[in-house]
Amino acid sequence: MSDTDSKPFLRRIRSFVRREGRLTPGQQRALDELWPRYGLEHDSGVLDLDKVFGRSAPRVLEIGFGNGTSLAEQAMQHPETDFLGIEVHRPGVGNLLQSIEREGLTNIRVMQEDAVEILRDQIPLVSLDKVQLFFPDPWHKKKHHKRRIVQLEFVAMLRERLKQGGLFHMATDWQHYAEHMLETMRAAEGFRNTSSTADYVPRPDSRPITKFEKRGHRLGHGVWDLVFEKVN
Repeated sequence: MSDTDSKPFLRRIRSFVRREGRLTPGQQRALDELWPRYGLEHDSGVLDLDKVFGRSAPRVLEIGFGNGTSLAEQAMQHPETDFLGIEVHRPGVGNLLQSIEREGLTNIRVMQEDAVEILRDQIPLVSLDKVQLFFPDPWHKKKHHKRRIVQLEFVAMLRERLKQGGLFHMATDWQHYAEHMLETMRAAEGFRNTSSTADYVPRPDSRPITKFEKRGHRLGHGVWDLVFEKVN
């Protein structure tokens, strides 16, 4: 029996909708030619991350990397760290694969599936140094709040895969979702808020500012970062 077989299955309410945009020719080529090298399939069982990356190194998992620009920038700035990105939308995956090729990056691998299922089925226990969740769908209508990915069940599963001292870094531009994240993490076992004010933190240098975020700043929109450390 695997370490996940005895775990209760998380509620299967999707935290995303597959809004599949049209692929550009370059994105399609990247998916066709580069996925076999940098992509990981969901049905391959629990991952041996040292084998996947060909080395032992700090590991960062990013859930929902969008078009991949931020993740590629992090990989360029931190060649000593391995990055595993999960995104359900094929255009974003194709765009990141193009960036990997263009920049000659060797420290990124990509998965295209529900992050909850990947965590449950494929991410080894106590294997991650950091998990990043930047600007997830806020599901702002109250009747849709149950679709938000930051729920106690999800956080508990994530905690099992973080190393001691590992970080869970969230960011959102929706204040109500930031408040939901903070409330959930305060109720979660085994985490410590790294904020000196017990709420939010200034944007860490490790999180690049995206074009979307810059536009939001110009329009006066706020952004809230939360960083919690696994303490037991």
